[in-house]
Amino acid sequence: MTAEKVREVTALYRAKFAELKLSPVRQPTDAEPGPTIARALEHCYAMLDDLDRLTREGRMDKAFRWLGFVQGCLYACGIYRIAELKDHNKPSDA
Repeated sequence: MTAEKVREVTALYRAKFAELKLSPVRQPTDAEPGPTIARALEHCYAMLDDLDRLTREGRMDKAFRWLGFVQGCLYACGIYRIAELKDHNKPSDA
C-alpha cells in the first residue's frame, strides 16, 4: 500500500465521519477503556490528520498501525464490513 493510497483511504473515512455528523475529538491516552461508539469514532476522526502527516513524512510503519486501528474501530462500531475494508486497501487499479 502506497502513501498516496493511505491518504485516499483516509479521505474516504473523513467523508464518512462527516456524513455521520461526528467531530474530530482526540481522547486522552489515559482514557478509561470502553468508550462510547461516538467517542471511539471521534478519536479515529481526529487521527486522520496525523495519519496524513505520517505518510508525508514517510513513516509508513506507524501510518499502517494507525490505519489498522481506525479500520478496526470502523468494523467494531458497525460502520464497514471486513470485505469493504479490504477493498479500501486494494490498489486503485485492482
